Amino acid sequence: MTDAPIAKPVLDLIILDCPDALALGGFYSELLGWPMEPGADRDWVNLVPPGGGVSPERPDGRPTLAFQRIEDWVTPTWPGGAHPQQVHLDLTVVNIDASEPSVLALGARRHEHQPSKDGGFRVYLDPAGHPFCLIQ
Repeated sequence: MTDAPIAKPVLDLIILDCPDALALGGFYSELLGWPMEPGADRDWVNLVPPGGGVSPERPDGRPTLAFQRIEDWVTPTWPGGAHPQQVHLDLTVVNIDASEPSVLALGARRHEHQPSKDGGFRVYLDPAGHPFCLIQ
């Protein structure tokens, strides 16, 4: 038994399940301007955030997004429903109205349910159906 300090875990990947990792990874790569790591395929994609991501190859980097293909993928429902969302992303923009056209052009859809009372955020669905928000 040693008295060495216990290392804290480091957040490495935030992984979104989806029906096609390459397609959804491509959507978020374009949306965020983060390139895909080499070796991306339909089953698994890692994006590279500015400054790199955290992994054994990038120990001083930042957490990144990854996408994993699930054979029996079921689109999340929001709000509520039989398959409720488990996680969603909030993406900060300077102006939601100015940012929306490019988000929609990439394949996102504006969700019909918009709970923001003051317009400080807007809910969208990515091409696989995950809710995400643009916030200002």
